[in-house]
Amino acid sequence: MSHTPEPLRIAVVGGGIGGLAAALAVARSGHHVTLVERSAQFGELGAGLQLAPNASLALEQLGVLPAVQGTAVAPPRLVMMDALTGDQVTSLDLRSAAYTERFTHPYLVTHRTDLHAALLAACQEHPSVTLRTGHTVTHIDQNESGAQLHFAEDHAVLAADAVVAADGLHSRLRQTLVGDGKPVCSRYVAFRGALPTEKMTGRMSQHAASEAVMVWAGPRMHLVQYPVRRGELYNQVAVFESDHYTPDSDDWGTEAELEERFAGTCLTVRDALPLISRDRRWPLYDRLPIDNWVHGRIVLLGDAAHPMLQYLAQGACQALEDAVALGESLGRFGDPADAFTAYAAQRTERAARIQTNARRFGEICHLEGMGATFRNQLLASRRPDDFDDISWVWTPAATTVPTT
Repeated sequence: MSHTPEPLRIAVVGGGIGGLAAALAVARSGHHVTLVERSAQFGELGAGLQLAPNASLALEQLGVLPAVQGTAVAPPRLVMMDALTGDQVTSLDLRSAAYTERFTHPYLVTHRTDLHAALLAACQEHPSVTLRTGHTVTHIDQNESGAQLHFAEDHAVLAADAVVAADGLHSRLRQTLVGDGKPVCSRYVAFRGALPTEKMTGRMSQHAASEAVMVWAGPRMHLVQYPVRRGELYNQVAVFESDHYTPDSDDWGTEAELEERFAGTCLTVRDALPLISRDRRWPLYDRLPIDNWVHGRIVLLGDAAHPMLQYLAQGACQALEDAVALGESLGRFGDPADAFTAYAAQRTERAARIQTNARRFGEICHLEGMGATFRNQLLASRRPDDFDDISWVWTPAATTVPTT
């Protein structure tokens, strides 16, 4: 694989997981990167994060997998439970020979801040990456020779050969380029957070000690649990559909609704409910897939390109895949327009398929009545080493990021 004769000047907008991964991948492909973040300092909100083997592969290609593994947990199993009865529905063995032969790379769970910190440290250490905080991009002018980024803080204009828009779910740049309105609210909301593992007592302590990823599926709600940060913290996410959603109000998906929706669950789930963080509620959004990620010398990446619901646990994983593919394309093509076209051609169809299937898996997870009964009966026949239905998600197209 050859590098471009002259390194390009690439600007990345957004300092989240996708933006940092993109900056690192582009720098490793031989270019100069300036990443601009609107916040005064880098940081990441949220709690736990699942990194399927496609994400572990991307992290290896970015050179940060060992750093992430230093704090992450490699769970032995993924387990789906019936939230009403407390019975196991199905499980996948993540340490089986079948898993290792098929995927090679580990399935990890980590705290979002730990992954973000590993990517940030790698960017800070790379000589071709410049990081700037407190820079809010208002608009970008572009022509055939380059682009100019303008900032709300009255900073000097930043000139670049091309721009990567990694500014998240509510991407201002996407609205300027695509103009498809606000993200779509699913009417579901999440309460999530991580607490010291020793606070998990009674029935919940047994699940915490197992280090498995537990998914308690119920009618229009579910609970996800797993350890993070070397097992020192236990991540819990309670998700449910609100009956009081209105698009012009924030008074829905309340704690009272949380308690009401989970009232009929089994004792194990009800034991966990008081320990779920109530500091903040997170309405869940996505968008319909689009195929126009490239707009001249500007390209979309991560949630700015393909925001998805969390039911396949692929949001961050797909942003990492984006970054690797973008770096690989910029290492092959001297013209950023050609590189962006190749990147989008590789990524749009796969990302769209995962966006669409994330919605479908959420519907399966939240079935009620006979629908849930049939789901449980069907999944109960699956072997723990049968990965056929998920392997396409966990197996990306092969890419390689050059090391520089």
